[in-house]
Amino acid sequence: MKDENTGLNEAMKKKMGGKTFVKNPIQGTKFTIAISSAKGGVGKSTFATNIALALKKINCKVGLLDADIYGPSLPKLFSINKKPESDGKSLTPISQYDIQCMSIGFLTEEQTPMIWRGPMVTSAIKTFTQKVLWKDLDFIIVDMPPGTGDTQLTFSQEIKMDGVIIVSTPQELALQDVKRGIKMFDKLGVKIIGLIDNMSHFIGDDGKKYPIFGEGGVKRTAEEFNKNFLGEIPIDPEVGKQGDLGKPIVESNPNHPISKIYLELANKIKTKYF
Repeated sequence: MKDENTGLNEAMKKKMGGKTFVKNPIQGTKFTIAISSAKGGVGKSTFATNIALALKKINCKVGLLDADIYGPSLPKLFSINKKPESDGKSLTPISQYDIQCMSIGFLTEEQTPMIWRGPMVTSAIKTFTQKVLWKDLDFIIVDMPPGTGDTQLTFSQEIKMDGVIIVSTPQELALQDVKRGIKMFDKLGVKIIGLIDNMSHFIGDDGKKYPIFGEGGVKRTAEEFNKNFLGEIPIDPEVGKQGDLGKPIVESNPNHPISKIYLELANKIKTKYF
């Protein structure tokens, strides 16, 4: 009887036309870190932008690739309203807050829906990883879309990802999808750096801690799958406000308690790879 991994590998080969691919790093970069969840609405894009900015604050050269073709967030979160320059063969990333940025949202109107089938999504991802002139980056942070589909498969099979950080709220509904994501990356051979408990709790004016979405679920999931638990990031209205204004909290207020959490995590990532 074939084991589960063998069946998955055969399914992936069939999906990729029966070919075996060699993973290649993204040109102009040293390390590729994906931010994933498999669940939407858990603050993954907010995390991706702020961890990129935190790495920049500690003197890393950073790029940020918004790989969510159907729901790009980077144009709004970084207040970018222009198109990247192109020579007809390649694209130059847009620099914002000293971060090199690329998103499908830079190439389309804000409210234009991307009604694309899987092969078109895969083609766009290959363009962003092969035809964007990323330059001298220590880290490229990839904001993954929700789910376990074509984008995740393309990055895992054809691009050298050095690790993935999985973001979730502690709510069991979110964790059901997160567990699928963990199993996917394990089967695809992508190292999981660890799990983040985002929007873990709210601290009221009375100083008390309110676990709005439950408590401890992400840590328990990390323990269940023998993964690192990277910590908690509380809910703070200022984080959402600054994101909507296009200047995320780490950039707008690096001394904010939430910013300090990101900076601490960025130092751990830097130490891990350098």
